[in-house]
Amino acid sequence: MKGNEELIKTLNSLLADELTAINQYMVHSEMCANWGYEKLHKHFEKRAIMEMKHAEKLIGRILFLEGRPTVSVLKKISIGADVPKQLANDHAAEAGAIKAYNEAIVQAGEAKDFATREILEDILGDEDGHIDDIEELQDQVSQMTLPVFLTTQVKE
Repeated sequence: MKGNEELIKTLNSLLADELTAINQYMVHSEMCANWGYEKLHKHFEKRAIMEMKHAEKLIGRILFLEGRPTVSVLKKISIGADVPKQLANDHAAEAGAIKAYNEAIVQAGEAKDFATREILEDILGDEDGHIDDIEELQDQVSQMTLPVFLTTQVKE
């Protein structure tokens, strides 16, 4: 089925966002593993895997719409030098993703591509969950102080 060209461009932009997020989360995950924060390592790794699933959905939809997925483009990756900076950078990335998905959902509706809109709404729900998880960790850092929080993130 030949899809709306502008919507396919938007889907490729969202794909670039997801591919960027995968890289950012994987680096943060491995940094936390290197520091001995096993729980944070697993947390970031799990989120990277969810972003991979989002990328897979977007690629599938672009192909269905007879477009060409662009997997060679990444946006700016923001690696945090410490856990609070990682969380802040991830929060900013998720906030940007939420804005982009909301705009894409409107665009898909205007193009009367309701199946694409439904896929985007599903991914948006996950992104909302991601930002909620990040804010929960940021609140824990704030309430416990960073040193106490980090002691809760090591292996048991």
